[in-house]
Amino acid sequence: MKPRHILLALLVAAIWGFNFVVIRIGLGSFPPLLLAALRFILAALPAVLLPRPQVPWPRMLAIGLTLFVGQFAFLFPAMQVGMPPGLASIVLQSQAFFTMLVAAMALRERPTGRQIGGAAVAFAGLAVIATTAGGGDVTALGLALSLAAALSWACGNVLLRGAGKVDMLPMIVWLSLIPPLPLLALSVAIEGPAAIGQALASVSWTGVGTVLYLAVPTTLLGFGLWGHLLKLYPAATVAPFSLLVPIFGAGSAALVLGEHFGPARLLGMVLILLGLATVALPVARLLRLRLAAGR
Repeated sequence: MKPRHILLALLVAAIWGFNFVVIRIGLGSFPPLLLAALRFILAALPAVLLPRPQVPWPRMLAIGLTLFVGQFAFLFPAMQVGMPPGLASIVLQSQAFFTMLVAAMALRERPTGRQIGGAAVAFAGLAVIATTAGGGDVTALGLALSLAAALSWACGNVLLRGAGKVDMLPMIVWLSLIPPLPLLALSVAIEGPAAIGQALASVSWTGVGTVLYLAVPTTLLGFGLWGHLLKLYPAATVAPFSLLVPIFGAGSAALVLGEHFGPARLLGMVLILLGLATVALPVARLLRLRLAAGR
């Protein structure tokens, strides 16, 4: 990759990693489901300027309901009831392994031995983290909702693959038209009109800033740059940069919010990242290249 494209990939990873800190701050101003709805209302505005991707509406609806509605209807409440942002950024990456599982069931894709091994290591990390649930800042419900968010993301990934090659930015913008109504309906039913009205009536500049960050840098800029890089380079070259998202997420949570990770959580996080690296990085090919260079 050219240096400027490496910098773009690092920028996207940093934006997406810091996103978890912004969510935590935003939950101080808005109920979680309302915050998610506001994010997509704003992210959908460019649809008046961008052409709709040539993807059938039934598939668009299925992708939007899993990739966006399901994922964030679980993730935002998880971070409210007991999932710190740094840890959430790590646990959510289990979507990579759920994607393998869903693809195997729906598309009959057989995972390789390396993928199975990486998944086993990562799920061992999740098991270690699960032992810390109930310690105050992490609850069993928060962990369960985070895993449900990862599973929903995985289903959306598989559905998105079936959409064919599309321009990522218009796709994300048009998909953003789908979540607002379901999320608002869930917010009214679960959080209640009174909580919604109070949040909107007392909104601060901090709250406005969190919605803007979630909609513009995280959703529009992040996915736009990511799609641009995927057009220039093979997915195997670009995808490993996503491993940096939880690094930026955990690092920014520690610096900005003072989040602490005990020995068990650190071990679990390391195991998850090791499992992700085993799956995402072309270890065998890199070793062959290194051996060839040494001859």
